[in-house]
Amino acid sequence: MVTRFWDPDGERYGIPTYPYRLAPEGLATRRQLRARGLRPGGQPIAAQLLWPSRRSRTGPRAAYLYRVDAALPVRPMTPARWAALERALAARRTCPACRRDTGSTIPTSLGVCALCADAPVLAA
Repeated sequence: MVTRFWDPDGERYGIPTYPYRLAPEGLATRRQLRARGLRPGGQPIAAQLLWPSRRSRTGPRAAYLYRVDAALPVRPMTPARWAALERALAARRTCPACRRDTGSTIPTSLGVCALCADAPVLAA
């Protein structure tokens, strides 16, 4: 157990802090809430999990915890929200150069579809 992350009173980190996988019952991360069909619903962060990261040079990794009893149900998807989601996904599939729907998401590394990215190479 990593005892440097054990701070249930919040004296060291400002909010109650627990090591990875040692959070008390009744607290959950956003993903855990979502799996139960809940959302934080505007409540403040109740605690945090900290664990060391070998890849991060900025320090330990953190996950914020919310109270399950204060969580609200997830809002249902309305027809307008479904339509907005479809438009957003269509915008990610549309090439800004040739305005074609590629059928898959445009790579952010290229910024355009594969055909437009290869056009200067084909012209040479």
